[in-house]
Amino acid sequence: MKQKINCIILDDEPFAVRLLNDYALKTDLLNIIYAGSDVYEVMKLLGSESIDLIFIDIQMPELTGIEMMKMFNKNHNFIVTTAYAEYALEAFDFHVVDFLLKPITFNRFYQGVQKFIQWQQAFIPEPQMDHLFVRSDRKYYKIAFDEVIYIEGLKDYIRIHTINDKVMVLENMKDILEKLPENRFMRIHRSYIIATDKIKVIEGNRIQMRNQDFVTVGETYRKLFSEWIESSGR
Repeated sequence: MKQKINCIILDDEPFAVRLLNDYALKTDLLNIIYAGSDVYEVMKLLGSESIDLIFIDIQMPELTGIEMMKMFNKNHNFIVTTAYAEYALEAFDFHVVDFLLKPITFNRFYQGVQKFIQWQQAFIPEPQMDHLFVRSDRKYYKIAFDEVIYIEGLKDYIRIHTINDKVMVLENMKDILEKLPENRFMRIHRSYIIATDKIKVIEGNRIQMRNQDFVTVGETYRKLFSEWIESSGR
């Protein structure tokens, strides 16, 4: 079973609290940490508990929903529950996943929860590959990114220089670059792509790599490379 969503229900109307609490129990997706009207209790919980989602009313006597969202917007996500449609535009200035207008049906409540789940999934980073497969001499070679020192372009072929080997592949520089993680590899010449963590020494426009080979920074790439060096030194 998927991990449940820790939630808080905050509303100054007892009937609304009971209704939303009942809806939350029916979904089997939500773990209710608190359901009630005490804004100060909610503030304490937000400081001590891991809360994924807050169902929040707008019109409350001690502290409005808008004021609460201003205070906790950076770290929390909200579904607004209110009888006042005119607050919709202002509410979406915050991390509001959905805006439920009272009276709220179970179907509409469930849609809001599903929208939150989809929103969460959209921000889950995809697992990063740590290798690629290349074909050479009718065989497929698994090349770990950690082992690549640099890639050399040779007309219609490329030569991949790794820590322990050199692999010749029928590929062009543009296509191979698209298969490499941007934060680890950089093209510095029409004929060279380097693994930036395998640089040993930079002397002018010449770079000595970890395997002692020298590569040259092409004129077209010098400005970009200089900017990368400056940003790396900060």
